[in-house]
Amino acid sequence: MIRYLKIILFLLSLVPFAVLSWRFFGPHPLDMSTWGAQLGANPIETLEHGFGDWTLRFLLITLSITPLRKLTRRPELIRFRRMLGLFAFFYGCLHFSVYLVVDKFFNWHEILEDIGRRKFITVGFTAFVLLIPLAVTSTAGWIRRLGGKRWQMLHRLIYVSAICGVIHYLWLVKADIRKPLEYGAILVVLLSYRLAIWIVPKLKRSHGAPLTTRTQTVT
Repeated sequence: MIRYLKIILFLLSLVPFAVLSWRFFGPHPLDMSTWGAQLGANPIETLEHGFGDWTLRFLLITLSITPLRKLTRRPELIRFRRMLGLFAFFYGCLHFSVYLVVDKFFNWHEILEDIGRRKFITVGFTAFVLLIPLAVTSTAGWIRRLGGKRWQMLHRLIYVSAICGVIHYLWLVKADIRKPLEYGAILVVLLSYRLAIWIVPKLKRSHGAPLTTRTQTVT
């Protein structure tokens, strides 16, 4: 059952790529004069932002798997997390590729200048770079090589990448900031949940320890 659900999820995750590609290349992909006609006045920007949106969405969906499986008591949901995380990287690669190839035409001088001078590109590039080691080490083989604890520590970079992604989007838009704020609010909830489940057991232990000590002393 899980296998078939993973196939369905895989195909659904490709839908945004298919839709955006169709809208860019149109019904006549060999006719370059028609490229981008369905994406408005600035098709490159629309395509770039579309892939960027889906990068953030998949990051948030990936981060939602842990609280969702615990709250619903469905541990099997963890089996979808790696695929969703890799799709976040996939759309991040597409987002960066549009900027690199279509927008800048491999003008490395201008790209490096953008990364160093424009803060929203700096933080966005940081978010993308942080996803690379997570994608590379996503296999079971890497978990064995690194060990469970070190692998988990490394993959906590997804939190930093998601934060940088939201900041990148927030600094990018100039007028309507509702969408990046919505992403930011969802991220705050997901990170707050993780912080809570980390702090609460520690608080319980710290409050329980003195009571145990006093009980042992009296007895």
